[in-house]
Amino acid sequence: MNEEAQAPARAQGRQLIKIIAAVVIVFAVAGALLILLIQSLNHKSDATGAAIDNVREYGYATAEAANGMRLHVLKTKPSNVSLEVISGNVTLADKVGVNGGFFYGKALVSMAVVNGKPVNGTESDYGSGWENMKYARGTLVWDGEADSLSVQVVRRATELKVKDATRFWAQGGISMSLGDDAKWQAQSAAEQAPFPSDNRLRSGAVYDKDGYLYLVVSETSGTLAAFRDAIKEELGEHELVDGIFLDGDGSSQLLSKEMMLPGDNRPVVQMIRIMK
Repeated sequence: MNEEAQAPARAQGRQLIKIIAAVVIVFAVAGALLILLIQSLNHKSDATGAAIDNVREYGYATAEAANGMRLHVLKTKPSNVSLEVISGNVTLADKVGVNGGFFYGKALVSMAVVNGKPVNGTESDYGSGWENMKYARGTLVWDGEADSLSVQVVRRATELKVKDATRFWAQGGISMSLGDDAKWQAQSAAEQAPFPSDNRLRSGAVYDKDGYLYLVVSETSGTLAAFRDAIKEELGEHELVDGIFLDGDGSSQLLSKEMMLPGDNRPVVQMIRIMK
């Protein structure tokens, strides 16, 4: 073969070598990125487990009421709890707890105040958590100085009654009125409880005479009345005092070492977190 005939063959050979080299480089880079991704996910998983495992000051229980509502319950002292903005699904937050109150977009519609400050901005910010927007609503309040819980129907944080304005938390919702079976529905209607007669996932927070807090999320759908009845049936032995309904439907979410309930996988703005 003469020199002129060999030249195109050599050029084609060099081109093939370049293509093979490029393919090898692409696969090598892809492989390296995959390894880094796997390591990152493993690290995140380890970190998540460690964070959740460090939370020990709570108890977990599940039960199914006679009406078919299946409940998941986290029991703790309110001094172990704080309110926190997560802007994501509770099950992805790496934190033990449940969803908080109502929200719209990135704004909190329900009150969420810790130690005198709203959790989602400043007092003057829209959706900061400084108020229950539009309506006075049942708000679960832990008074740190008295170490006591109460439900107060208020519109703004300035209306709250606590002994120390720098040591408390207040989570807005809808009054559950556990001590008034005759009038609770009228009270929840006055507070504009959304979709009370629909079969939806539900969540709430109640407390007993000894000051224990129970964060409750349903795995099954039901009306507001069915959820309340299930709580009274399954937690009644603890001599419940009162509580509030939290946001429901797809926002009903829970994370603990024992259980993950993602609702419909939507993000929520704020959660009730067990810190210890």
